[in-house]
Amino acid sequence: MSDRLFVGEVRPSQLMYTYGVGSIVDLPSLSVIVMGLDDWPRQTAILNEPRLVNAIRYHLPNVQELRALPHAESEPTSPFDSMALYGVPVAVFPRWWVCPVCRRLAPLNSGLFELDKKPYQPDRTVYRHTGCTDARKPPEAIPSRILVACEDGHLDDFPWVEFVHRGAACRHEKSLLRLLEYGATGEARDLEVRCDCGASRRLSEAFGVENRTRMPLCTARRPHLRDYDTSPCQHHARAIVLGATNLWFPITLAVLSIPTDTDKLIQLIEENWNTLRVVTSIETIEAFRQLGYLKGELETYDNESIFQEVNRYHARQAQTQTNTVPDIKLPEWNVLCKADPAQNGAEFRTRRVSLRPNWAPLHIQDLVLVERLREVQAMLGFARLDAVGELTDPEQQVLVNAAPLARKESDWLPATELRGEGLFLRFDEQAIHEWESLVLLREHAETFRAAHTSWQQKRGIQKLRPQDDFPGMRYVLLHSFSHALMRQMSLEAGYSAASLKERIYARPSTHSGGPMAGILIYTAAADSEGTLGGLISLADDESNLYRLVNAALDSMELCAGDPLCAERNIDTQGRTIHAAACHACLFVPETSCEQGNRYLDRSVLVPTIDYERRKYPFFAARGL
Repeated sequence: MSDRLFVGEVRPSQLMYTYGVGSIVDLPSLSVIVMGLDDWPRQTAILNEPRLVNAIRYHLPNVQELRALPHAESEPTSPFDSMALYGVPVAVFPRWWVCPVCRRLAPLNSGLFELDKKPYQPDRTVYRHTGCTDARKPPEAIPSRILVACEDGHLDDFPWVEFVHRGAACRHEKSLLRLLEYGATGEARDLEVRCDCGASRRLSEAFGVENRTRMPLCTARRPHLRDYDTSPCQHHARAIVLGATNLWFPITLAVLSIPTDTDKLIQLIEENWNTLRVVTSIETIEAFRQLGYLKGELETYDNESIFQEVNRYHARQAQTQTNTVPDIKLPEWNVLCKADPAQNGAEFRTRRVSLRPNWAPLHIQDLVLVERLREVQAMLGFARLDAVGELTDPEQQVLVNAAPLARKESDWLPATELRGEGLFLRFDEQAIHEWESLVLLREHAETFRAAHTSWQQKRGIQKLRPQDDFPGMRYVLLHSFSHALMRQMSLEAGYSAASLKERIYARPSTHSGGPMAGILIYTAAADSEGTLGGLISLADDESNLYRLVNAALDSMELCAGDPLCAERNIDTQGRTIHAAACHACLFVPETSCEQGNRYLDRSVLVPTIDYERRKYPFFAARGL
């Protein structure tokens, strides 16, 4: 728009996963694209999470800090208040619009459509076709439903003029277009674009694999950055429908905030780093003390001690290596396994629960209640058409062809922090190792490995490591168990399935950092106090959790989709990476799963009706 105007609202979580930079927001009467970080306000709070910043710098070396998403500090008193215009900038996109009455198709800069502003009713702000001769009053225009995109993240308006004239120039300079519908389905085969010069063409000729090579080359346009890529794009433009689910995929990275030391002062320095990061002298600390910036336990320490630890913290951050693959999960695993009360603080608090001998057949060795946790998520970029980002699980590090968030390499990224609670279960490593060594499991593992390789090859994913990065059957086992338990917990914990999340710690004994075999199921909310203890209450009495675990495993023996689900063969053609799993038994909302519902198989958990796979379930003998 030529001037700033408030047009709508979205939740902070939507700005990370649904309507981030480069995505299209479908408002009641407008269609807008979220602009790049160059246009975002930067006066937002800095989120302190050095581990995440260091991990991001391996991919984006210029990043120095994470900032919270912009939001109004107070409710605006009018649509012209400065707070009403404080938020995420957007621009109208697509630029081609259609009159629903006369079917005239034209770009906004043609002058045919006029913006009807409604400052006090932003949901009713519309474009109107003021020159429509087929209506008594100017009708509301609608955005054209067809766009073009490519695998490199480029996006542009559909080339209407070139398409209808098949690449040639129109015989009449002032000819206009119409978009006609010849059916009630709204499908491409029922749409036809027609020029006043007489040329016409069906939209069905723009869709499909066989038609893509007939489309022009991508223009390399980046509308969220208001420019074109400096390197010419070699892909043919691909027609895509406005609102398609594969139009935008976020590429995010998340870590859990964990203590790095048992020393209480160091923990307090980490928790208050947003304030102490600017300290350059003892006098600064004294000024902070006088202004009341040093609060709680930190106030009890003298200025000299605080200054020394701040300097050490600065030095430690400066020595961080960014030329090696960041290991995000190993520090988390070590802290969760240790569950040291001395490391408990305001943002992280654990409590170990003793397990009775009846847990032995389940091979669950340890139960830790994570009473307080903080998760920080940052957006690195986005992809279109294919979700090749797959950085949601730090173990699956791949080279990502991500579309940038800014015209120049930004030194900051948008991020959110969530607080909540969780349950950590650690499995007996010896039992896992013996199960992995079963001869009967090897053929199944090789089929999973083939499906994993085909899936990556089909999406053009390049591996960071030259060796095979298939996560292994222990990952399939732990991942399937995590989903089964999450589905059972959602029935009794008071949270919906979409509110729960997982973190799988699965590494073989040959890994340089040592073996891992555990899961963390947690829930987190944007509220400063986090969640209300529903998950923790499930395991306060470990016998209750024991019942839940067994109920979850019992539910995996039979699925509403059987026998089709239990007998499903692993797809080695690159479409999926799962065996006996479906929406009726193991699938969870994709926001809850760190692998997009891949690497799942309930036949490795318990015996199913498929007798061929009854020879290797991990929980075959639970003593029930």
